Amino acid sequence: MPFTIVRQDITRINAHAIVNAANTDLKMGGGVCGSIFKAAGAEQLQDACNKLAPINLGDAVITPGFNLPAKYVIHAAGPVYKPWNKKESERLLRAAYTNALIRAVENSCESIAFPLISSGIYGYPKEEALKVASSAIKDFLTDHELDVTLAVFDKKAFAVSRKLLGEVECFIDEHYVGSRKRSRRQLLYVERQIILESEEPSWKQEPQLCGGMSAELLASNSIDNLIGKLDEPFSEMLLRLIDAKGMTDVDVYKRANLSRKLFSKIRTGKGYMPGKRTVIALAVALKLSVEETDSLLKRAGYALSHAVIFDVIVEYFILHGQYDIFKINEVLFAYDQPLLGA
Repeated sequence: MPFTIVRQDITRINAHAIVNAANTDLKMGGGVCGSIFKAAGAEQLQDACNKLAPINLGDAVITPGFNLPAKYVIHAAGPVYKPWNKKESERLLRAAYTNALIRAVENSCESIAFPLISSGIYGYPKEEALKVASSAIKDFLTDHELDVTLAVFDKKAFAVSRKLLGEVECFIDEHYVGSRKRSRRQLLYVERQIILESEEPSWKQEPQLCGGMSAELLASNSIDNLIGKLDEPFSEMLLRLIDAKGMTDVDVYKRANLSRKLFSKIRTGKGYMPGKRTVIALAVALKLSVEETDSLLKRAGYALSHAVIFDVIVEYFILHGQYDIFKINEVLFAYDQPLLGA
């Protein structure tokens, strides 16, 4: 961990390994493949590839990085997209990511950078290619410790679900206050809903579940009890929250897209206070409600604001019970916002 997305030329990334979207003959091609060969030294990289070629679709092999900042190049053969056989295309593309990750672990790599495989001349629809990449990487990281980067050269090579982006855009239009100054804090969406519901007859109100917690747990734990006292160390409060949610430390730092090293630093305390984005990542991992998230942030000296587009996007996902941090980061990336975790 973690998994992040950057807009950068993959040949300039200082990872232990970078991935080449290769053809099965491992020959120098165009696009990302051509750029990697040129940056590594085309002749010497081709000589190394010739000793390993050919490979099957979905397979991956490893060579030295030669003149690249990366120590290794992992050559993963993605499929040409076949719309009449989407299942097979997805299986092969997923295998290319998984096998590349396996090669990285086998060679003791701690970090790896991918392009969006098969999304160029191989014709894989970018939105679907991103979905397969995110899913394969996320599943692999469940059982492995590895820093993974998805390198996107420009926004044309990156596409998030148009439906999701449309919904987020509508939410932003309704809630983002931009640069307008306000004399007092604007009510969060969830707070306005509570006020509106309090004006309805009690028989019309339904019990609300918060972040996946049971009604019984909510009944016995107010937000203040759940989050804790103001003078309680953040690390102690975090451990209590993890127990209350029935999670493990590993569950939380992986769901928060944090490295084990950073999580250990937070967990042990010793005066360390995580930054706002890290606190929000932990809130997402713990499946806290907006109200709970706001309370957790206050304990660390932060707050959600409708004057900050990053906060509004995060609030959209939490309000809709969508706690997949990788999906949240895809939308944040699309809006040129910093990512959670990482």
